Parts: sequence; structure tokens; C-alpha cells
Amino acid sequence: MTPSLPAAVLTLFFVVGCGKEPPPAVADGSGAIDVVTKQNIEAHLAFLADDAREGRMAGEPGHEAAALYVADRFADLGLEPAGEGGWFQQVPLISYRLDEESTVLVAHRDGKDTPLQYKEHFTMGGDKVREENSLRAEVVYVGFGVHAPDIGYSDCGAIGVIGLMSKRMEEYYPWERVKREAGTRPGMAWITLTGEASDYYPELRGSAMLSVEVARDLFAGTPISFDEAREATEASTPASTPLGFEVTLARKTRHEVITSPNVVGIVRGTDPGLANEYVVYSAHLDHNGIGAPVEDDDIYNGAYDNAMGSSLLIETARVFAAAPPRRSILFIAVTAEERGLLGSDYFAHYPTVPTESMVANINLDMPLFLYPVADIIAFGSEHSSLAATVEAAIDAEGFGLTPDPMPEENIFRRSDQYSFVRKGVPATFLVPGYASMDPDIDGQAVVVEHRKHHYHQPSDDLSRPVDWDSAVRFTRANARIGYAIANDDARPTWNKGDFFGEMFARQLSP
Repeated sequence: MTPSLPAAVLTLFFVVGCGKEPPPAVADGSGAIDVVTKQNIEAHLAFLADDAREGRMAGEPGHEAAALYVADRFADLGLEPAGEGGWFQQVPLISYRLDEESTVLVAHRDGKDTPLQYKEHFTMGGDKVREENSLRAEVVYVGFGVHAPDIGYSDCGAIGVIGLMSKRMEEYYPWERVKREAGTRPGMAWITLTGEASDYYPELRGSAMLSVEVARDLFAGTPISFDEAREATEASTPASTPLGFEVTLARKTRHEVITSPNVVGIVRGTDPGLANEYVVYSAHLDHNGIGAPVEDDDIYNGAYDNAMGSSLLIETARVFAAAPPRRSILFIAVTAEERGLLGSDYFAHYPTVPTESMVANINLDMPLFLYPVADIIAFGSEHSSLAATVEAAIDAEGFGLTPDPMPEENIFRRSDQYSFVRKGVPATFLVPGYASMDPDIDGQAVVVEHRKHHYHQPSDDLSRPVDWDSAVRFTRANARIGYAIANDDARPTWNKGDFFGEMFARQLSP
């Protein structure tokens, strides 16, 4: 959100069969979901995560080929194209790259200037709009940098931002990895119909990320140590604290205007009174393209993230195409999620169906089938009437339901479902939990190992193991959720007094 205080302060903060009469569908999709097969999912995954797709970076040929593949599969299944004049909704994007030779970060303390070295001590991204930035300002620690005037809270005004590594970020992204990946990919923003960059705050004139070692040095002698600041942040009790020194930030940025497509298709509902309402399934099709090599591999295939989710999306479309429910089902393979939820956010702002007609969103993003899965985590379902629907659907496939085991990571805001939530649409995002059906496998340890060593790495490729029985059951559970919503007389509603329902100010009702 845009800071409202005018003070020139630099803030620091810590930073997922057409043509036939359709058979009658029961409320939970029983019978229809029997068409789900390992072979179909595996075939889609093999194409989307192949090296030939070059990591499916938004705006690059590999992503274009993946989008064409999804559109062809939707056409084969008999879906209706629901983009802008066809299967595609082209998303206009500003792609921006930092001029690494121009980066400046200097600390000013006690009359002494201390220049820091790019990559060795700090990293920096480019500016969405401006070709050149420069600022000097006082430094204030502000925790997470929250600005929420509607609830009477604001950390402070800012003209720049310096990010500090939380303990969890340091664990999963050691500084050597941050250094290796710095500057290898462009930043992106979608462009509004009036030609402006989305979510751009011109008052923020600079940004950087500090290594833990440098942060400790800069906090030395200030009213709060780095470790004290980090502990306060972990405990959600940060307080704005002036640190008593200033920093200069400067950079130059190169810009390019590109496009990248969302792929959109519809299975038309059978009930004349409900067919103009939509249950939306989403999955991001993009990944991180070609980047810094790791063991001589520079293709970031994104097999689990999110070729797997996209493959499940296509197979779910096959289920509904074989047996359409009462409401229509909209399937969207979105672009540029890895660049900041851009494709879904653009669609949410400029939907190809009326916003008020979207009754729920079911998102598919990086489901990990690394062992026989026993439980499911349903991020976000607890905020709405979807909770009971989700629990019944996963129970029917033999999964248990596990509460969010890492609420501090705020996963519900970190994938494409949140773009729909911001428009008032109740949503859920299912991922396999940590429980394994094999007592000899520690599911949590397996997931942690994947996140540390394969997530957003070239090794997230077709060599990763897949428990296909879990993948099939998971797909069936997601389809059951859609059938239950699409065949219900009533639309899902936010829970009374729920934060997201109140914040985004629209209860979905008939």
C-alpha cells in the first residue's frame, strides 16, 4: 500500500467428449472423476517440463509453446475459448533489468562513508518505470513495513526499502544462492489500460537486500541489534526504531514492453439459471526460464512448480468436459506468476467473464507428490463456506485435512488465488501435507529437502520422483470440490466477520 506519511525515511523490513449429451452429475462428481488417469497427467508433465520449453519464462518462446499446448488440449476436450477473441488473453508487461554496473549502496555513519559491494554485500532490483534512481535518507527499522491505516496501524512513511533476511529465508536461500541468482532474470509488471505499470509506488525511489553479515554490522551500535530486530519480527512485535545513520542508494534500469498469454477456456454449465456463473480453476504455466547454472544445468524446468499443477488443470478440464455440472467451469492457465502473480492479477482486473459471476477459485500450484500422501492442507478454505466442501471432497479420496502448519509464511497470499480474493472471490489452494501413508517416510523431511535443494532450481525437472497414485487422488479431490460448488443452489460466502471478506468488501450472494 502507498505510504501516507511524508517523512524522507528509508525503511528496513523482513522479507505458493464434446458433442454428446452429458451424463447427469451428482453433487460431488462421483463417476465423472473416474476418467482421471496417471497416463494423461504424466504426458502433460513430460511436455511442459521438457528442456525444450526452456523453463517457460513469461514472454519467452518456451512459455508460448506451453500456452499453445494447453490451448490445443482445451480444444481437444471441447472447451469453449474464453480469452479475448480466442483461447488467449495477452497480458501486456513491462520487463525491466537492473544495470548491474550502476548499483550503489553507501552507509553514512559518524562522518564516515562505507560503500558496499553489489552481490557480495547486497542485491538490488530495477525500477519498474524510471531509468535512473538516486536517494539519500535516514534509516529506520520497521519490521514488516506494514501500512494499514484502516485498522489504525502504520510503521512509517518511506522513500526507499532495504530488505533483511528472516531466519527462514536465510535457511532456504543462503546468501551464496542469492548472489548466484542476482540479476539473472528481469522484473516485470503488467500494464494497465491507461498505460501505467501496475502496483507502482513512485515515492519509493530505491530498494536493496542485505546479507545477514552486513546487516549485523550496520545494526552494531544502534538502539536495537540485528538479532533483536529479527527476533521481534519473528514474534510479530516489531516497533519502528530510528537507527541513527543514513544510506545512499542508486541504480539504472533498462525497460522493454512485451506480452505473454493467459490461456482461458470454459466448460459450459447445464443449468440455464446458473450457467452464467463460474467456478474458476487456475494454475500458473510459467516458471523461471534460463538462469544461473547449477552443476552445468541452466534450465529451470519447474516440473513441480508448476508444470505439475498445469497438468492437473488440463486433466481436471477433461473431467468436467465429460460431465458438465450446473454452473460453468472456467479454466485459466496464467502467466507470470513467478514475476509477482501478474497474469492472474491482470485477469482479475480485466476478466473475460463478469467479476460478479465468479463464485469461487480453486488454485493449483506446486503440489508435491514425493511420497504416498496421507493428508491435504487447504490454504484459505477456513475463511469461507468452502471449508466444509473441501473437507468432504478430500475425505472422499482418503485424505486427512491438516491445518496450515506454517501460518507465518502467509501462503494464502502467495499464489494466484489471492488475485481473485482481492476481488472478493472466496478461494482455496490445496497442497499435499506432510503425512505419509508409508510409516518409514518422514514426509516433512522430504518436503524440506525439496524446498532447500530443488525449489526454484534446475533440479526441479523430470527426474524428480512422483507418487502417481497420490497425484490421481489429489486431482480427483480437486474435481470433487468444483462439482460440489457448481451443483449447489447457493454460492459460496465469506464467513461472517472474516478479515478477507471484510477487507475486499464484497460478499458473493445470489
